[in-house]
Amino acid sequence: MRVKRGVTSHAKHQKIRKATKGFTRGNRSSVRRGRQALTKSLQYAYRDRRNKKRTFRALWNARINAAARINGTTYSKLIAGLKAANITLDRKVLSELAVNEPAAFEAVVKAAQK
Repeated sequence: MRVKRGVTSHAKHQKIRKATKGFTRGNRSSVRRGRQALTKSLQYAYRDRRNKKRTFRALWNARINAAARINGTTYSKLIAGLKAANITLDRKVLSELAVNEPAAFEAVVKAAQK
């Protein structure tokens, strides 16, 4: 018996069109170009989820360094002091303290310098 593929193809095309919503021109309307654009966009998304971690860590380090220098030390001396004092605050938390709770950050710096 002959198998007609119209329903299956239509469903696959609709799936691609739904996923490419917001893309420009041919990438949205053409199924072939849409599939290529969708594949590339997923590659970018995967890559940039990892790059976001890198970017935020750099931001946190810059904030910690700026706050550390206000308190009379440097980033590297502060991190070394925290490790020596066995204080396990990660950089994200230290950055939040530096920005939002300067008094608490100052206390952490004092503890690290002992």
